[in-house]
Amino acid sequence: MRICTLLPSATEIAFALGLGDRVVAVSHECDFPAAAREKPVVVRGRIGSENSTSGEIDALVQQQLSRGEGLYGLDLELLQRLNPDLIITQGLCDVCAVGYDDVMAAAGALRPPARVLSLSPGSLGEVLRDITRAGNATGTSGTADTLVRALEERVERVAARAREAGPRPRVACLEWLDPLYSAGHWVPEMVELAGGNDVLAVRHKPSARVTLETLVEAAPDVIVLMPCGFDERRTLQEWAPLKDLPAWQAIPAVADGRVFAVDGSKFFNRPGPRLVDGLEILARLIHPTLFESA
Repeated sequence: MRICTLLPSATEIAFALGLGDRVVAVSHECDFPAAAREKPVVVRGRIGSENSTSGEIDALVQQQLSRGEGLYGLDLELLQRLNPDLIITQGLCDVCAVGYDDVMAAAGALRPPARVLSLSPGSLGEVLRDITRAGNATGTSGTADTLVRALEERVERVAARAREAGPRPRVACLEWLDPLYSAGHWVPEMVELAGGNDVLAVRHKPSARVTLETLVEAAPDVIVLMPCGFDERRTLQEWAPLKDLPAWQAIPAVADGRVFAVDGSKFFNRPGPRLVDGLEILARLIHPTLFESA
């Protein structure tokens, strides 16, 4: 089987299932594990974001979408040469990967046409079920079942310990900083499992734009900065303009020194196995004493 993975989480799942040698093509953002970086790239971003601020990136994205243009380009010629049997993509977010319709058209143009597996989870449980689906589609169902059981056990260990906690801190997770977006989908569920109370987002609903006034009114005890696609260094850089705003200084989490920058790209934005690492990180941030030995 020849597999093309068009988003980082799909690539992580494929490698976790022992299918690295069968992956023949990836997207430009597929950087984990390290071996994924050596695969042919069939997706390129149409917006240069390396030297742009969060606000500039948002403006470019909105302009592109308003024109009905996708944010990513698919190298059809290279894809045809690589001729995958299976393409793994998603239909969850147009900002995260090649449009689903474009993928279906490309898959249908191959000879023979490639199968398409779309992973579009909205919850942590659905992320784990998608690992099972990927296993079923690639003949690695046994490996997938073992991986899912191990991840479920880690999730339950966190949840069981969090149930021992006292009051649940008020938590705000931010998936973008200019403009501000709350982190949705699986993140509020992760906050709950880790013993917190998400005061901005709704479980299993998409990320949503919020105002600074809304954040101040929510009065979170803990703020976790996890901008989509950013590591800690980039997050700290983008956070700098917020730090000196009087309204920001009035938030309890800020006053108590409980604002944390994390690697959103690795542990929170991508619906793959490393979300469980993200859950464990959240638990330590929300209940540091309870999870200090975890």
